[in-house]
Amino acid sequence: MPAALLDVDGTLIDTNYHHALAWYRAFRDKGIVLPVWRIHRHIGMGGDQLVPALVPDIDDALHEVVEETRSERYGELIGEVQAFDQAHELIADLKEGGATVVVASSSPQDELDHYLDLLDARELLDAWTTKDDVEATKPEPDVVAAALAKAASDEAVMLGDTPWDVKAAERAGLATICLLTGGWSRQELVDAGAAAVYESIPELRQNLGKAPLSFS
Repeated sequence: MPAALLDVDGTLIDTNYHHALAWYRAFRDKGIVLPVWRIHRHIGMGGDQLVPALVPDIDDALHEVVEETRSERYGELIGEVQAFDQAHELIADLKEGGATVVVASSSPQDELDHYLDLLDARELLDAWTTKDDVEATKPEPDVVAAALAKAASDEAVMLGDTPWDVKAAERAGLATICLLTGGWSRQELVDAGAAAVYESIPELRQNLGKAPLSFS
């Protein structure tokens, strides 16, 4: 049975649009005004990838300040985020099916702690990763590789919500199941290489016996 590597932002916790707004405010605070839809298209990347992708000529000092400001602005919003319906139950299903379950996140520890509290899943999970476990964020494969190492498994499936999850997992040699909860269309996720796409966690739970998951 494959291990299950679970993305958090936009997959288990409804955060993607909060992140987009935090980045918008951080850029605007420094005199850079970007349309929120463009920022959303890069959510799933960490700041090391997102900032230069949106502002290619940004200098290193300003880049650092924007990332620091984003943390402040997201801190103002994080109290509003919620776990998606049946996220806790999904983790319980996977564990009951015999899977090793690892949260694959590059979030700072304080943000991840908040998410784990919302999921009420600390005792269910086998392990999790944070920003400290990666050098480069998605679409680079670092977070997937780190989670796979903590799973101590030769086989795993990634669960995510963006093309960046799919690309990172592909570079680590893994298939990805995607949800529409991150704000990307089904066709976009299929075109990125997702092995399967479900509308929501409840729909995914109804299909855990199907490949490439094969949990039952």
